[in-house]
Amino acid sequence: MAQHLKTDYLVVGSGAVGMAFVDTLLSDSDADIIVVDRFAKPGGHWNVAYPFVTLHQPSAFYGVASRELSNGKLDQVGLNEGLASLASGAEVSAYFDAVMQERFLPSGRVRYFPMSEYLEDGKFKSLLTDEVTEVSFKRRVDATYLNTSVPSTHTPAFAIDSDARFMPLNDLPNLQDKPDGFVIVGGGKTGLDAALWLLGNGVDPDDIKLIMPRDAWLIDRKNTQPDASFFADTIGSQALQFEAIAAAGSIEDLFDRLEASGVLLRIDPDVRPKMFHGATVSQAELAELRRIKNVIRMGRVTHIGTDQIILEEGTLPTTPNTVHVDCSASAISNLETKPIFQGDLITPQTVRSYQPVFSASLIAHVEATRETEAEKNQLCGVVPLPNHDTDWVRMMIPFMMNQYQWSRDPDLRPWLENNRLDGFTGLVRDIAEDDTEKLAILKRLKDASMPAMAKLQTFMAELEKAS
Repeated sequence: MAQHLKTDYLVVGSGAVGMAFVDTLLSDSDADIIVVDRFAKPGGHWNVAYPFVTLHQPSAFYGVASRELSNGKLDQVGLNEGLASLASGAEVSAYFDAVMQERFLPSGRVRYFPMSEYLEDGKFKSLLTDEVTEVSFKRRVDATYLNTSVPSTHTPAFAIDSDARFMPLNDLPNLQDKPDGFVIVGGGKTGLDAALWLLGNGVDPDDIKLIMPRDAWLIDRKNTQPDASFFADTIGSQALQFEAIAAAGSIEDLFDRLEASGVLLRIDPDVRPKMFHGATVSQAELAELRRIKNVIRMGRVTHIGTDQIILEEGTLPTTPNTVHVDCSASAISNLETKPIFQGDLITPQTVRSYQPVFSASLIAHVEATRETEAEKNQLCGVVPLPNHDTDWVRMMIPFMMNQYQWSRDPDLRPWLENNRLDGFTGLVRDIAEDDTEKLAILKRLKDASMPAMAKLQTFMAELEKAS
């Protein structure tokens, strides 16, 4: 017989987005919350991430608003030296578990059901006992909508011979012998992580082949730092970005200007990127990646055998003792957008570029403090996740519109300044009245913002006409 429960919010998914949403809802309301998740511990895909994974963005921008993840220090060694620390996967997993055990559950307002699968209509089933629970709720929060995919649970979209040596990058640290070489399948963030791990462990770059169906525009991590000492890089890059947009004569010219100003980077200066996923790299990481000369640009893999790899635009020789590393999973497999607030359903998505946990926190604050669905959706315009290079244009328009609305809202302005997941608003708030250098950067940003928006709308019309 099914168990019956009642709650204000039924949150499906205790990954980073679900945890950030619940954390802010606890702070900003007196709501009762039930959290359901398939994993045994909170953290979502971090439960099955590869062992050498780290954040690509500073830890200060990640996690939940109420609890610091960053150690507040700059890395002293390695490829991230001189920049804000990047939490490891193990640190992130332990962090989310601590948030659940030390904040959510002791509050008395959160009930947590791990190892449970959400079915439909407020029902979920225990994966261990098959017991079904029915929940009466005011709102359901689908914190699984972005559907993060990881190599260890991903099914490749190509054929693999049974005797080919093929593995997700999770298994790289388990190797006990020297293979003939390494073929990394995928040129996104995961593929770059695999390449950097191999290089960092002494593998000759000539023994690495990187299959890259599309080159990507990358972000210089130095321009994403939360510390005030990086103001000229972080806020300065935003000013440069707006100035590049405003001055661009075409979309191609726009990307040339973004690259020339250091806003965007690419691995090979001779290959024009066609992809943008918002991945960040340090300059040291970029230099390491450029050591790999065997970059295969023949489209996607269709078949991996023992003697050859078949791609959309050609073949590549291989051997039975070559390790083929699967990095083909797309980090976000759901790129469709929908209104965040729809009746009794809340679907968290990004409302600021590259920052899903900040977005979830802001959505929860808006849910707790605003009355009408129209007002909530107005403040939480979805910023679409980028895929193609030109999606950078599609992404920037709602991003800038959201930022403008928030800056004019008397409730959101102070909330942003005090939310640790934001960071950038606090940098601007703390400018001293006599700091002429920082004030000049801020003036450049403001002066270029309206011309930039006008130009983006022109480019967007061109893209829509061409599609």
